[in-house]
Amino acid sequence: MQTPGTSLRRPVLRFGLQIARFDYPGIAPDKLFERVACVARTAQAAGFDSIWVQDHFHQAAVPGIGLRPDEPVLEPYTLLSALAAVTSTVRLGAMVTGVTFRNPALLAKTVTSLDVISGGRAVLGLGAAWLESEHAGYGFEFPPTGERMDRLEETLRICRAMFTQTQTTYTGAHYRLDGAINVPQPVSPGGPPILIGGSGERRTLPLVARYADACNLFGGLDIVRRKLAILDEHCAAQGRDPAQITRSKMACLLVSESQAEAQRRYDAMVAEAGQYAFMLRSAIVGDPERVAEQVKEYLDAGLDGLVFYLPDTYDLDAVGLAGETLTRYFGV
Repeated sequence: MQTPGTSLRRPVLRFGLQIARFDYPGIAPDKLFERVACVARTAQAAGFDSIWVQDHFHQAAVPGIGLRPDEPVLEPYTLLSALAAVTSTVRLGAMVTGVTFRNPALLAKTVTSLDVISGGRAVLGLGAAWLESEHAGYGFEFPPTGERMDRLEETLRICRAMFTQTQTTYTGAHYRLDGAINVPQPVSPGGPPILIGGSGERRTLPLVARYADACNLFGGLDIVRRKLAILDEHCAAQGRDPAQITRSKMACLLVSESQAEAQRRYDAMVAEAGQYAFMLRSAIVGDPERVAEQVKEYLDAGLDGLVFYLPDTYDLDAVGLAGETLTRYFGV
């Protein structure tokens, strides 16, 4: 087994903020990055330990959350490198990089460069990709699921190799490297942590057990408990200590000073979602005390942390309240 470089690392994340939309009210394109930078700095000051962006080239439309394909989107690794220059402590990564979008050697070089620029704060988030319309629009192949998973495993092997050696040769079913040079090497010992996004029990979670420093799951409490138990089984099969893997999940977060206001906003989202309201069932909603109770339930279920999507991420007060709530109740 190829051993991930995790045993001496701090957890990859505790509480992260995902910046997933850029349709900020009243913000012109020439001021957009300035506001995104303010969001990142506010999140850092409020206690978030990581900042994440989506790997999409147009918005991934999600009914009920108000996203449309024609909304503004920034290329993730360009944005992450810029955010590295205006932050100092938060980890930086894509949640998660679609394996179909970049040659693995180029991806390893890109993330290594982000790690150097940020002083060792890069995380490589990887997944099998899913938005078929985006692939068609941009001219990327969208292979069947099985092939995408095969490509994901080869990409994991290539990136780990390039993170830990200056020259890499590799021959696989889908990729071939003939002495790919990666200099400078990453600042992070052993290379940036690798996080795999997804919950598939037959392919994704075994890859987490074999290769990853972290995973990111989806779903409510019962689903999370099931996935973590299955991950433990795969770790046992691989002879891997499951404590080496940071376990997190994505969560939509609506926090307000009053429970009534948070519930009002959530009810409005559910009404807009219509038949897709099920996608919001595991949202975390409430005033700071109620939010803390819900977060604690997930931590008690076995998670090490959560990554939060705030529908109003553009609102610096909302970002500050979210981070301050987590800091107040969990000491992050």
